[in-house]
Amino acid sequence: MAGDLHADLVLSGGGVKGIALVGAAAALVEAGYVPQRISGTSAGALVGAVLAAAARSGNLSADQLTELAMGLDYRQFLDPGPVERVPVLGPAWGVLSGGGIYRGDALREWVADQLAAFGVTTFGDLALDDPVVPPERRYRLVVTVADVTLGQLVRLPWDYRRVYGLDPDTQSVADAVRASTAIPFFYRPEELTSADGRTSRLVDGGLLSNFPIDSLDRTDGVRPRRPTFGVTLLPDLPAGNAAVIPALHPLHVLGPTLLEQVVTTVLVGRDQAHLNQPWVSARTVRIDTSEVGVLDFDLSEQGKRSLYQSGRSAARNFLSTWDWEDYLERFR
Repeated sequence: MAGDLHADLVLSGGGVKGIALVGAAAALVEAGYVPQRISGTSAGALVGAVLAAAARSGNLSADQLTELAMGLDYRQFLDPGPVERVPVLGPAWGVLSGGGIYRGDALREWVADQLAAFGVTTFGDLALDDPVVPPERRYRLVVTVADVTLGQLVRLPWDYRRVYGLDPDTQSVADAVRASTAIPFFYRPEELTSADGRTSRLVDGGLLSNFPIDSLDRTDGVRPRRPTFGVTLLPDLPAGNAAVIPALHPLHVLGPTLLEQVVTTVLVGRDQAHLNQPWVSARTVRIDTSEVGVLDFDLSEQGKRSLYQSGRSAARNFLSTWDWEDYLERFR
């Protein structure tokens, strides 16, 4: 692995737009950055898991990331559940019942296979020996998940012990990623049984925090040891409201509706507030992916290539003006 610059990464959600995250990561690796800790939501969790495993192995390269992005066929993740096989009524029942249209097993298996190639199965395989990081956070990867049974945001593996009474080192990384990518009503929720026998339903972390940019920040007031770069696929608001909820786009021709504004604020309001802070904006790579929908699983080869290049170009442009010492002087 070339380079000796260390950085932490925070990767946003975005469904199939996640290919752009891979392009941004490739540009960072090309510039010599070695990811240390990665925080991700949904697509960011999927991409982050592979990055973390590859970085652990010492075998992370831009060419490898290019191959990953272009070889990813999102259609393989559309594994139909029992209800989806029933014409018309099946998908509708999957939505109404909350069981989802697709199982999500294919996505989990793909993640598990990618991680296994780097010798990673459980979070114990991604543990870091870092005395500065609190023991419960000593991992290369953390993913954001929404526990709709308990009604709260959880970060895995950090919260396995506190919330569920489970040993984080023994928990499956692929299961956590599968939970973070479980788009409500689209994929079947992931289930997790706590040590005392309670079962929680886990869904896409983007429901509560699509861009957890503050998740890796130090809270002790001490100067950070390395930069934490954010990579977001969120559109600029309010101009990009229609891109957040494609299903409401037809209504947008009449101007922003209250429904659209309320749902958009619920989904991304917290993250947008962080992005508007100058010390966050200054360390964030923003990628324009407005031409692609979150659920465009039939993305063409050209579409994948365009997304990947958008991410790579955005990160290269960001790095062309990035100055760590200047950032510290201005904001830390």
